[in-house]
Amino acid sequence: MDIQPETPWDGTPDVSSRIVTAIGRIGGVLRSGVWAFATAEGLNPAQVEILQLLYRRSRGVRLTWLARQLSISSASASDSVASLVSKGLLRKARDSEDARATALFLTDAGAALAGRAGAALGFADDAAAALPEATQLALLTGLFRLIAGLQQTQRFPELRACLSCRFFEPDRYPGQPTPHHCALVDAPLPLKFLRIDCAEHEPADADSERRNWRIFT
Repeated sequence: MDIQPETPWDGTPDVSSRIVTAIGRIGGVLRSGVWAFATAEGLNPAQVEILQLLYRRSRGVRLTWLARQLSISSASASDSVASLVSKGLLRKARDSEDARATALFLTDAGAALAGRAGAALGFADDAAAALPEATQLALLTGLFRLIAGLQQTQRFPELRACLSCRFFEPDRYPGQPTPHHCALVDAPLPLKFLRIDCAEHEPADADSERRNWRIFT
């Protein structure tokens, strides 16, 4: 049997492995930025992430939802929430959908701090904005495809993304440059305007959401 000669690139990991490594490194840089901001504000990174998750959520969220989003126990989430409430950054109120349950809302101070947290990561936004427009769109499309694949593992947290929204109408204009439609604004929805997190998001039913994400698989 012929033995294939070695090349200088034989030890190079697969492209998929390098993609995951790159995303992990970028995530580490972002976490470092959050850590620096949190320390300056007398908080920990989990508390800052909670404020960011609640930012522009007028309906509030439950503690169990926060725990799932952060991939931590309910007890750990409860400790962080209690600290944020004591600092006047969060408030508790009755859930509008279930009067027996408690929902969490940002106070004005909490919303202001969450906004500053987003601005603290502006260095990453600047780096992405410096990419050519075609590269940005290709990267966004690739990330949607990756998220769609991760959705099938049921390990990806809930998103307020277009594809999980009841207003999203996939392939309403088949064969057109802008095939999808947003019923909320009653207009075609270009790919470059698909959102990962939308304040106007209303959850679609489970079957519709699975169908929508299959667009990118």
